[in-house]
Amino acid sequence: MTLPLTSCDQLYRYIARVVQNSQSTPLVINGIENHIHLLINLHPSVRLSDLVRDIKLSTSQWIKQNSESFPHFRGWGKEYGAFTYALRDKEMVVNYIKNQRVHHQRETFEEEYRKHLLNAGIEWNEYRLT
Repeated sequence: MTLPLTSCDQLYRYIARVVQNSQSTPLVINGIENHIHLLINLHPSVRLSDLVRDIKLSTSQWIKQNSESFPHFRGWGKEYGAFTYALRDKEMVVNYIKNQRVHHQRETFEEEYRKHLLNAGIEWNEYRLT
């Protein structure tokens, strides 16, 4: 089931506020039903793991309060992936994130994640999708 885009937009705005509250800057947020992508400028004083924890905790509570818009949400996965990019590739990454719905008509999340991990030199393990 596809979520109404207005519900997703509200969630992404909420996530952006969480990122901003961590002294970081959200550049673009988008996703599909089973994952999201965020491109952010992470403030040097912020640990990525703390920010991800804060995003997962606060959005879980927010989604529960707005459960009619997210009837199939059962919680975030245990894992997350984080990748850096070269500044010269920023526009390409922004466009990639903006076009998630089109992109995932050609490539599944699992295929995409496996490719990103392998490109980063990280061994693929099925448990990473839990």
